[in-house]
Amino acid sequence: MPRPFAHPAASSAALRFSVLGPLAVHRDGRALPLGPLKQRVVLATLLGSVNSPVSVDALTDAVWQEDPPRTARKNLQVYVSALRTLLADDGPDRPRLTHTGGGYVLRVAEDELDLLRFLSLVRDAETQAPREAARLLRQALDLWQGPPLGDDLRQSPRLAEEAERLELRRLTAYESWAEAELEVGGAPAVAEGLRDLVERHPLRERLRSAWMGALSAAGRQAEALAAYDDYRQLLARELGLEPGGAMAARYRRILAGDDRSRAGAAAPRRAARPPAVLPPDLVDFTGHGGELRDLVDLLEDDVAGRVVLVSGPAGAGKTTLAVRAAHRLGDRFPDGRICLSLRDAEGRPRPLPAVLAELGERTGRGGPSGPEAWREWLAEHRVLVVLDDVPDESAVRPLLPHGGRGRLLLTARGQLGGLAPVHRISVPPLGTAESLQLLAGLVGRDRVRADRESALRIVRACGGSPLAVRVSGMRLAVLRHLPLREFADRLTDPAGALDELTSGDVSVRRWLANGWEALPREWGREAGRLAAGTGEGPFGVTEAAEALGCDERHAVRVVEALIDAGMVTSPCGEVTAHAAQYELPHLIRLYARASGLGTPVLAPG
Repeated sequence: MPRPFAHPAASSAALRFSVLGPLAVHRDGRALPLGPLKQRVVLATLLGSVNSPVSVDALTDAVWQEDPPRTARKNLQVYVSALRTLLADDGPDRPRLTHTGGGYVLRVAEDELDLLRFLSLVRDAETQAPREAARLLRQALDLWQGPPLGDDLRQSPRLAEEAERLELRRLTAYESWAEAELEVGGAPAVAEGLRDLVERHPLRERLRSAWMGALSAAGRQAEALAAYDDYRQLLARELGLEPGGAMAARYRRILAGDDRSRAGAAAPRRAARPPAVLPPDLVDFTGHGGELRDLVDLLEDDVAGRVVLVSGPAGAGKTTLAVRAAHRLGDRFPDGRICLSLRDAEGRPRPLPAVLAELGERTGRGGPSGPEAWREWLAEHRVLVVLDDVPDESAVRPLLPHGGRGRLLLTARGQLGGLAPVHRISVPPLGTAESLQLLAGLVGRDRVRADRESALRIVRACGGSPLAVRVSGMRLAVLRHLPLREFADRLTDPAGALDELTSGDVSVRRWLANGWEALPREWGREAGRLAAGTGEGPFGVTEAAEALGCDERHAVRVVEALIDAGMVTSPCGEVTAHAAQYELPHLIRLYARASGLGTPVLAPG
């Protein structure tokens, strides 16, 4: 059974805060009355971000969720005032609970809060030899008094998420303790100590692997093999996956009677910090400054488990923007920055097991594992993971974090409307001046200045696509003899423009084709009809209905579905659907027409 939180004798503070179990505050061993439920929610929320500012909005959301009263701010002030009175032990010159910026900070020393002491012991254990690590981790686990925060406070969704994160930390500590204990010959204690945890968390691979090793080392080989077989069947049935490489290797050793648990056969207690596995940042990054600032601000904001989506059509510059933000945020993510694509070289969606396997390799976790293990790792690490070119919601939903320290940055052609909560940033086309700047950086400023009119025709023919402008510049940089005027003439010929937008192995046509093939067949057909039946520039619902050969209600549904898929944009502000103006990006329209993907359909009559 867990022991009560031991009060360090060296501490001069009179207060002890507990969240690793029911919320409690003690002064000199006497429990303090914490007041009504809403006041306790405020205290628990402040302790969840102890020594850091918590905004009034965050406190309001924790207390009232969806429907705060008009008096919410005043009520919060009342709760904070009562907590100040209750917790005051440092005198008026050293207030414990203070107002700062747009929120409040609760200041607590490490030996005053069981959670801080727990985290400190776990950190210390990471650098110790197995025997000392096992001792420190046992001390950390003994601080727990039960389910974190108690049942009543979990009525607040924010606190329910915090409680789940704390439970994940506890499970990770148990796994680390088990592995360290196995290395020093404590197999019987591990075998019994993990049985209930494995039953409650059957898909946690690291936990079950440690249990298997303990059973084997305790001479219970048949039970260890049965534990593996049960897990293999469960994983296949629930997730369609196979056990990870480390666990499969342990199974083979047990089967061969060679599971050397005492010789370091257990998995490492902590994965090595992953490096910055990012594509190079473009030195000539141009435009999208506002979107870059918004993206960096969102990722820097300390909101647990934040997910940000950067969306836009093929060639819009989504990946370039995401990679630049990731390079800028190196100091904010000391545990690493990783980028991988969710499509293969042919543009096909990659299967989830392959993605998980690569994430395991990139993060030093030794091969594939289930989504639950991935989310737990992400919650525990201050890491930024860029998942590039997400094909649809189902491809990424199992990878989304449930709170924690990690951040996920997605890029996708569509809006991924089925994902929530996700912060979305749309990448607009480059402006003419920005496109000229990018072209000049590639072909030379003198060359652009010598024939500015032709340079303008080139960038306008690229439709604000950074990819198209970059390919044009790379092509012209190689073909130094080719006048800008002649290249502009080629681009303004619809029949051959896309053939010109190729440089080496980079092809705008191929990018557009991949985007089109990713559409459901019916939406691709409708997008082709829009491209064939509407003119350059914005169009309204009436023009869309005429091009599609349908009524306006159905036309609205089609256009909005294509907006969600990233094939149509709506440059206007917030207006009704029938008053809105829509637009097909120039290159998408050009590709559809050149490929014969749609024919105008005349409305009846």
